[in-house]
Order: sequence, then structure tokens, then C-alpha cells
Amino acid sequence: MKHLAVAVFSATLAIGSLATAPIAHAQQTFVNIGTGGQTGVYFVVGQSICRLVNRNTAEHGIRCTAPSTGGSVANLNALRAGEQEMGVAQSDQQYNALNGLGAFANAGPMEELRAVFSVHPEPFTVVARADSGITTFEDLVGKRVNIGNPGSGQRATMDTLMEMRGWSRGDFALASELRAAEQAQALCDNRVDAIVYVVGHPNGSIQEATTSCDTRIIPVTGEDIDQLVADNPYYAVATIPGGMYNNNPDDIQTFGVGATFVSTTNVSEEIIYQVVKAVFDNFDRFKRLHPAFEGLQEEAMTTNGLSAPLHDGAVRYFTERGWM
Repeated sequence: MKHLAVAVFSATLAIGSLATAPIAHAQQTFVNIGTGGQTGVYFVVGQSICRLVNRNTAEHGIRCTAPSTGGSVANLNALRAGEQEMGVAQSDQQYNALNGLGAFANAGPMEELRAVFSVHPEPFTVVARADSGITTFEDLVGKRVNIGNPGSGQRATMDTLMEMRGWSRGDFALASELRAAEQAQALCDNRVDAIVYVVGHPNGSIQEATTSCDTRIIPVTGEDIDQLVADNPYYAVATIPGGMYNNNPDDIQTFGVGATFVSTTNVSEEIIYQVVKAVFDNFDRFKRLHPAFEGLQEEAMTTNGLSAPLHDGAVRYFTERGWM
């Protein structure tokens, strides 16, 4: 069975300045990477890629920025609209955008979408207050649950699970739409009973929720989850290791997706080539920028969770390295 490996690490995140030297030989080209909330790993992915790209702006003329955004669905919509050149997206939302499914049904297939590489695994994570009476995913019914902000990958995945189980927002005492950066405090302020998050681990928001108040991480399992994983190549079973978070000593079984880095055919081969080169020529440095990256393997990142065709710039670099 497919399985997302989540490594156990603790490290201090250090994202450096995006300042770069002026280019000497060419007009500067600005590119924008869509990320996610500032407490999530997507923001770190974008900032980390930009940090590596901008180290050599004087050579290739590319200047990269990676602002916080609404997440996967918002990033893919921005790519379609030409408002971003690249973005981070869950593997399931990459598939949906390519095929015009789910949140992208009205807009239709995004034929110009291109995969660049995959990044870290992202388990679907449910955290509940210890006094809420929630011990299983089914216990969310009748409770106050933050289902995620519209445009986020966590909301899209939660919508999939709700549809699969025949749930509507009315099945919850409250279905709030807080952003990822807001939900841990809401949980500890007793404004919600549980939060959901599709995210790489360890994660700052989950650490906040498990250290600031008495909470537990809830397993997400069952025959329907097994079938969901079996039917969809972008899902895999996942384990959140015990001991990673305060008062959660046992391994937690769930499922999840992979974080993927995407672009479109509207972005030139040369730009994507230089971005990919910046990451993989400095791979050890990239892996040190967040503990969720520590288990990454170069060749696996060329295929894992990627449903859209590879961008020509990525193909060029991967071929040079002998990975294709």
C-alpha cells in the first residue's frame, strides 16, 4: 500500500534574506511563487526556493518572491489567470486542476498546467481539544470544526471527505473557515472543538495547538479511507509519528497527499530550468531549510505525486542529471 513517510526531526527554521546582487548582463526577470499561510510548510517551500534562486540572480537574471497566499486552490487559480509564475499545490489539487474536477469543475481542464517537482509528504491532520469528546474522525459530527478557508488545499480535501461520507456543513455545530494561521489559537481559545490541516510535519501551527492547550491528534482511518487511497494515485496512507507533538505519544494513522511544485507552459523553459537547477544543485542546503524536507530524495521528487506533464525546463535539468 502507498505510504507517506513522515520523518521525526526538530530544527530551527532559518530563512535568509531575499536580497540579491544586481545583474550584470541581462534585464532582470521577476517571478512570483504562490505558497500558503505563514505558519505552514508551503510558505517555507516558496521562501526556500526563492532564497536559492536569488543567490545567483547576477548570473541568470531571475529575481524571485514568494508571498503568503490562500493555498493550493488559490495558487492554481492564480497560475491559470497568469498572476503567478509558479506555485505549491497538493497533489490531489494538481490532478483536479489538470482534469477540471472538484474546485476546478466550472473553469474546466487546465491544459497548460505543468509539474516541476514534488516536495514533502502532507498527512491529513485532525487536532481536537481533549475535553471535546472527539476520539475518531466520525466524532466531528455535531462539533465545532474549522474546515479551512476557501481556496486552501485542506478545505478541498475536507470537502472531499465530507462528500464521501454524505456530510454537509449543517452536520457540524459550527463549520468555521479560519485560515491555517488562525486555527490553533481558536482551538485553544475554545472557539472550535477541532481543526483540520493538510501539512508537512513537524509544523508550527500543530506545535502551537498541542503545547498551548490540552489537545490530541485524531486518527483518520476506515474502509472508506482505504478505498479512497486505492482509487486515487495522489493519495497515500500516512503516519504521524508518536512523540513529535506534546501529549501525543502514539503513532497516528491517517492518509495524505504530497506537496508539489507546479507552473504552466506560459513560463519559459529557461526560467524553470534555472529554478530547478537552483534547488537541486544546492540540495543539501535546501533540505536543511525545514525538518519536513530532511527525508527528500532527489530522483523520487521527479515523479512522486505528479499527474501533470513535466515542464520542459524540468525535463531539461532532470535529463542532464541522468534521472530521465
